[in-house]
Amino acid sequence: MSEDAPETGPGDPERDRAARLLQDHFAQGRLGGGEFSSRLERVYKAASLRDLEAAVADLPSSPAPPEPADRPAPPVPGGPGMLRDPALLIPWGLWLGVNTLCFTIWLILFLTGQGDGYPWFLWVLGPWGIVMVFITLGLAAVHRGGGGAARG
Repeated sequence: MSEDAPETGPGDPERDRAARLLQDHFAQGRLGGGEFSSRLERVYKAASLRDLEAAVADLPSSPAPPEPADRPAPPVPGGPGMLRDPALLIPWGLWLGVNTLCFTIWLILFLTGQGDGYPWFLWVLGPWGIVMVFITLGLAAVHRGGGGAARG
């Protein structure tokens, strides 16, 4: 190729790389909204590689990695945090609500003389409650780290 050959336009990978670089710098706070928009417009309107490079020339080639966020301390195994776990609160709340409704219906029927007094609500309360107790104990074991896996 000769020195006088016309410069070719940038391809999509080059434009995408430059746009990604601008996005990274914008996310890091090094570019304002207006400057980001105008540079991004220049990147996508660039007719040559030189125009494309001019849009990102004064930026470092790779932005600094984001600083790690402070992670909250893990909950104490078996502590009160397990009792607030949605995996337990939601099913126990449903169990309580459904059984309260069943008992209320039974009580209304019993007090008005419409029912025969048989405590049928126990057939909902009992088996479901037993299953919930086993689920709670299993989750407690997992929270304590005794998930049943062999330790080596």
